[in-house]
Amino acid sequence: MMVEEQDYEQVLMEYSQNVLEHFLNPRNVGRIEAPDAAAKVGDPGCGDYIELFLRMEGNKIAEIKYLVFGCAGAISTSSALTELAKGKSVAEALEITDDDVIDYLGGIPERKKHCSLLGVKALHSAIKAYQQKMKFVQKTS
Repeated sequence: MMVEEQDYEQVLMEYSQNVLEHFLNPRNVGRIEAPDAAAKVGDPGCGDYIELFLRMEGNKIAEIKYLVFGCAGAISTSSALTELAKGKSVAEALEITDDDVIDYLGGIPERKKHCSLLGVKALHSAIKAYQQKMKFVQKTS
């Protein structure tokens, strides 16, 4: 089925300019070779899915990248999340919520709010994996 131009324009009008900017020009896309931590959230077989990678310098997120499969909401919120998290300490990054991502973007349609959880869950999961890794390293040193 072909999407009518009028339908396409109506869909675009649902999103803020900032959401469209992050969707059309997503930031920090890609993989980090040998990341300090990584996480996968979602189901690539049936919906939105993200892989998130962190490179840490001390207690701060020096680099954050991701690969996402999903709708405009998933892509834009993942991009925005990386901008919010980069340079933050572990404690600061763990405080980032889906509402923070939505506010950063200037809002997203109600039916797409679940998309903002994808990146936040991945970020928190990657940080927890990093913390576990650091505890293990400290025990074995």
